[in-house]
Parts: sequence; C-alpha cells; structure tokens
Amino acid sequence: MSEKNESDLMLDVGLANEIKLAARRAGATSADLKRLAEGDMFARVLPVIREIAKVVIKHLIDLDADPFVPKGWKVVEHQKGGPLAWDPKRVALWLSENQNNGKAIEGRLLREELKDQPVFNANLLDYLLAHPELIPDEWKGKAVFFWGTIYRNTDGNPYVRYLHWRGESGRWDWTMTGVPMTGKVSTRRPSPQTART
Repeated sequence: MSEKNESDLMLDVGLANEIKLAARRAGATSADLKRLAEGDMFARVLPVIREIAKVVIKHLIDLDADPFVPKGWKVVEHQKGGPLAWDPKRVALWLSENQNNGKAIEGRLLREELKDQPVFNANLLDYLLAHPELIPDEWKGKAVFFWGTIYRNTDGNPYVRYLHWRGESGRWDWTMTGVPMTGKVSTRRPSPQTART
C-alpha cells in the first residue's frame, strides 16, 4: 500500500458540499460546474486558484449598439464604431486649433471640423460611467465630449453629451452644439498596425 501525498485527491461529501455552497454564493449553476469538469477547463482554472496566474478582464464596448437616449430626447446622428477593447492609449483627447490658449469655438463650427475625425459615440461615455475605475486620471477635471452621438431635445436644438468629473465620481452632462465650447473631444487613435501602413 502506497503512502498518500499532496497529489492524492479525495472528494468526500463534506468537501463536495463546500464546493456546492461556494458555487451557489458565486451565482454558478450546475451547468457551470459541469463545464468546469469538461476537457482541460479545470487545468486552465487551477493556476488562478493557486495564485500563480491572474484573470485579465477585457472590457469590450459595443459602439454599434443603440445609444442611451435621455427622456424626451431623440438621436439625430449616431456614428457606429464597432467593438472596442478598452485601452485608454487608444483614445486621444482632441482640441481644435480654434480652442488653443483657452479660446472657445462654437459647437456647430466644431462639428464641421470633426466631420473627418474618428470621434467616439456616447456608448463609450456610458460604459465609462458604469465602470468609473476605467476613467483615466488625466481626464479628471476636463470636459470630454463624445461627438459620435448627437441628440435633439424637445426644444429642437442639437445636443452633445460629455463626461466631467465632480469630486469622487464621473457624471455626464450636455450642451447645445450652438454654444461656445472649450472641452476636448474623444477621438480614436490609429492602431499601431494602421500607423505603420
């Protein structure tokens, strides 16, 4: 008879019950536990359990989805942008030359300047508000506009939403596109592959 070592696995009723209770607390289903037992899934999870690997969460944002529409508003324009794997290095905060040195530019003129810019839509704004830990520190204290979605309010004027930071949290606000603007515009930086071509 061989001696037992750490590699010997014993799953008694008590341990099975602990696993079941932990799975229930985590919101797992029987199908989830079954999946854990399939193929090499357990081998893939084991390094995380042993704290020798980390789970990296990718934040994938659907810029093609219909945007949030505040009550009484309508969407005038929504530039779709495909799926975006969040990486703050892929977002540039763009400023018109007409906004240099603290100057302001009327929103409708800025909109004209932006027609060839790869601007982000309000889906990114709403995702960041739902996940404020993703908002870069350098954005805090700035107004960051999301010109890829233009709304119309009940007064008939076009509006654009923007992110601003107050105290400990980010919020959204809006401004008419006909008023002077000093805030920065969120635009897509070219990917390294695109920049090389």
